[in-house]
Amino acid sequence: MSEVWAAWILEWLLAAQFVLRDGLHALGLTPLVAGQPGWPFAERLSAEMMWIDPGHARRVAITGICVVVAVFFFVIAIAVALWCRRVRSTLIAGLMGVAFIAVLAAPWPASHLLWVPAVPTSLHRSDSGFQPAGIMRGQALFQQNCAQCHGADARGQGPLASTLGRWPPDLTGGLLWKRLEGELFWRVRHGMRDERLGRETMPGASQTQLSDADIWQMLDYLQARASGQSLRDLGAWERPVRMPSFALRCRYGAQRRSDGLKGQRVLLVLPSRTPLSAPPEDPRMVSVTVRASVDVVDFECLADDAQLLPALALLLGEREQDARGFQLLADRDGWLRARSAPGRSAWSEDDFVCRTGVQRADKPVADANAQGLDALLRRMDDNPVKPVRAGFPH
Repeated sequence: MSEVWAAWILEWLLAAQFVLRDGLHALGLTPLVAGQPGWPFAERLSAEMMWIDPGHARRVAITGICVVVAVFFFVIAIAVALWCRRVRSTLIAGLMGVAFIAVLAAPWPASHLLWVPAVPTSLHRSDSGFQPAGIMRGQALFQQNCAQCHGADARGQGPLASTLGRWPPDLTGGLLWKRLEGELFWRVRHGMRDERLGRETMPGASQTQLSDADIWQMLDYLQARASGQSLRDLGAWERPVRMPSFALRCRYGAQRRSDGLKGQRVLLVLPSRTPLSAPPEDPRMVSVTVRASVDVVDFECLADDAQLLPALALLLGEREQDARGFQLLADRDGWLRARSAPGRSAWSEDDFVCRTGVQRADKPVADANAQGLDALLRRMDDNPVKPVRAGFPH
């Protein structure tokens, strides 16, 4: 089974769980938890194994089809029995037989591969918007509430780490993307326990200590920091990085937000230490100049958000003063894909730091003769990002 088909199956399975959750809430059968409908079951569908093992994903898909067929014929048989009393019983028996055969024919996957433990917020999604102010506030909250155990650098080696039942994990790697964000939220709020040892391994945060919004902002910060660490350690963003949402004003328009630029490529120009002259307008992209202490001589669009530079510095894995002069390219879907260091005169293939390796089926292979910025833009368009969390495409 191809990666495209596996992603399609997993998207439908995730959507089905959302429909079930929201439907039960609409019927008044489940309460709101932390402002969103709660997941009422002790387990949810597991996606990681399906993403790793195409054969397992195939079995799940075929089983799902068989179940749908069985339910369809069973409902038809019941309807015929209730409303068509003159119909022969052999027809009803035949319909029930087809349903029974469909159930028997299903290649039922092992239950321990299909289900994983869930919490009431498993399907929750952050409503923070990944905004610069929230990212930086999340940093302050982390240092105030979590650094004693997780360490100021989030690597899990804080001064109190050894007093816990289990050593804290390194939060600068891929762990944040291996968990659903709603389950990360639950662990921050309610803590963690080792049931085998019967001891707490991480204390939870009360409402008086951290609000729900505080936890989402702290998770935004950890995601930004982990992305920057990946760029420093590997020379690439190993997992997709969103462009933060910020306010801007453009030469030919009123105030707007960066979210309104979806569908267009975006060039983010970070401030330098000298008076900054923004790049000339380019029909291939929208240029956004990030303003700091130095006045901008000219601009196509200008971002006045004071927290945007330090937030972008986190994503780059740089100190704020060292991030000045960088440029970032975002694709049409708002994912950061390339970065150019200060002093570079032109873009190159080495600047493409978020690669997918997946070629769109409806697009030809990029022109091998294209160079510099043209090559980067074509690669961005032809290799779209599909973020995955805990095995589910988002």
